[in-house]
Amino acid sequence: MSLKSVIWNGLLMAALCLAVFLLYRIFQQYSLEQIVQSVRSIPFSTFCTALLFAAASYLCLSCFDLLAIRSLGKSLPYSRIALTSFISLSLGHNIGFAGLSSGAFRYRFYSRWGLTAEDVAKVILFCGVTVGLGLITLSGLAMIVNPGDAGRLLRIDPGSVRIFGAVALVVPVVYTGLAFFIRGTLRLWRWSFQLPRFSTAVAQVGVGTLNFMLVSACLHQMLSAFGDVAFFRSVTAYVLANSAILATHVPGGLGVLEATVSYAVPKEASIGALIAFRCAYFFIPLALGSTLLVISEMIFRRRSRRPDEEADERAEAQSV
Repeated sequence: MSLKSVIWNGLLMAALCLAVFLLYRIFQQYSLEQIVQSVRSIPFSTFCTALLFAAASYLCLSCFDLLAIRSLGKSLPYSRIALTSFISLSLGHNIGFAGLSSGAFRYRFYSRWGLTAEDVAKVILFCGVTVGLGLITLSGLAMIVNPGDAGRLLRIDPGSVRIFGAVALVVPVVYTGLAFFIRGTLRLWRWSFQLPRFSTAVAQVGVGTLNFMLVSACLHQMLSAFGDVAFFRSVTAYVLANSAILATHVPGGLGVLEATVSYAVPKEASIGALIAFRCAYFFIPLALGSTLLVISEMIFRRRSRRPDEEADERAEAQSV
C-alpha cells in the first residue's frame, strides 16, 4: 500500500471517528428523556414532511456538483455525482469546515472516476460560490420581506435592514450580468476568475437559493409544531444562523444554530423543535452517509483487488 493510500485511509477513519464523537457529544447535552419527549411532541406527519424537505435539499445540493462537473466539460453518471455529494455533505455538515472536509471526500471519490486534483478544486470552488449566491439571495429576500426579526438580531432599524437586503440582491444580479456580458475570464488586477456560461450562472443562483429555502422549510415544519410561525420568520432565523455557522466553523453549528434560532423566534424555538430539526437534517443524513461511505469503500477495495488477483494468477500460470 502506498504512502498516499495510507494517509487517505487514515484521514477517512479519523473523519468517521470524529463524526461518531460529535454525535456522542451532541446527544450528551440532553437526557434521554428530553430527547424522547421532544421528538414525540412533533406530529409524525410533520416530522415526515420535514424529512422530505431535508431530502429535497440534499438532492438540490447534488445539482451543485452536477453543474460544476458539467461546467468543466466532464461527464459522469448522475448516480455517482449524487452519491459523492451526499456522502461528502452529510459528513461535512457535521464535521465542520465543510469546504475542506467535504472536499476531502469529494477528492476521494472523484479521483477514482478520472477527475484530477485541479478539477476537484474547481468543483469545490464552484459549489462554494453557489452556496454563497444562494445564501446572499435568500438573505436579501428575508431582509426585505421580514426586516423586523433581522433588525432585532442585528440591532438596526427595519428601514436599514431593507436597504441591506436590496444591496444583497444586487450581488446575484451582478454575477449573472458578468456571466452574460463577459463570457470568459474576468480579470481584476492580479486575479483572474473563470466565469460560467450565463445559463449556468442563473442555475447557480436558482438552485443555491432553492436549497436554503428547502432547509428553512424543514426548520419551519419543526417550529410550527410549537407555535404559529410565519415561513419567512423561519427563513430569517435559518439564514442568520447559517451565516454565523459559516463564520465560526463550529462542527454541525453546535450551539450557534440553537442560539441564533432561539433569539430570532424565541417562542417557537423549543428544545423539541431544534432537536427534531437536527435529527432530520444532520443526524439521519450523517448515519446514512456514514453507512454509504463504508459500503462504497468495501466495494471499491474489492474491485481494486480483482485486477491484482487476476495479474497474480496470470503470472503463476506463465511460471508453470
